[in-house]
Amino acid sequence: MKKLTIFLSLLCIAGLLHAQDLNARVQVLSPKLQTANRRIFQALENAMRDFLNGRKWSADAIKPEEKIEGNFVLNITAWDGGSNFSGELQVQSSRPVYNSSYNTTLLNINDRDFDFTYTEGQTIDYNDQTFRSNLSSVMAYYAYIILGFDYDSFARYGGTPYFASAQNVVTNAQSSSYKGWKAFDNTLNRYWLSENLSNKTYVPLRSFLYDYHRNGLDVMADNAAKGRRAIAAALPVLTQLDRTRVGAMLPTLFFSAKRDELVSIFSNADPQEKQQAANLLLRADPANGNKYQTLQTN
Repeated sequence: MKKLTIFLSLLCIAGLLHAQDLNARVQVLSPKLQTANRRIFQALENAMRDFLNGRKWSADAIKPEEKIEGNFVLNITAWDGGSNFSGELQVQSSRPVYNSSYNTTLLNINDRDFDFTYTEGQTIDYNDQTFRSNLSSVMAYYAYIILGFDYDSFARYGGTPYFASAQNVVTNAQSSSYKGWKAFDNTLNRYWLSENLSNKTYVPLRSFLYDYHRNGLDVMADNAAKGRRAIAAALPVLTQLDRTRVGAMLPTLFFSAKRDELVSIFSNADPQEKQQAANLLLRADPANGNKYQTLQTN
């Protein structure tokens, strides 16, 4: 009996060590398609969810309560009635802020170049060594990107191995004819996001992500002023980013995810700190200047 108990305990420990990493919610929508056969969309949704949540993406043992939150919303825009689909994939991820009930957005991206094949009942197959299908490669790519952003927010450059894995997916996909994997497809695609994440030009932004989350947001529940000061001290880094460079996708994604949160953080600052933050953010992100101007008027 004692041996059986030990054996079962070891099984539980082994299961914990190999627990999956993502808690991905998946939706497949098809509002523009007029078809009575909706079953295939539900099958696709289930297959994507099982693929994302059923694999071990990281090298670490992640407890069930520590799973990384992600949302995948696939809007099918075209279907030939068989196995060929076109759509747009919205990918979001977030992580909890220490000692609070608040979740902060890490990634918010809309992938408009998503063509793929899928047959109802098909098991989605993926291999890190080769390109098997666009469906599995795109999802694996974003799984690694999600992990990379999450790890970067907890340890300085902690996401490097996962961004490298995403780059490997891009490299393997160069042999495919699908859009989104090559530099010349457009300036805001999977290729350029991986390029930016591995480019020394944007290392300061990755470092800022750590300071922003660990020294800023994670401190604010216990000491709002201290956390806000840490973020304010790091803001000048954002003004030094080269956003004129071809493929400057990473800064765009950062401000897309954080612009409203930044305004909220500094809305309760004293007038001088608020004004300084507004000036820096207006310089760093003029495209969203109307949002930061509210800090000057409040």
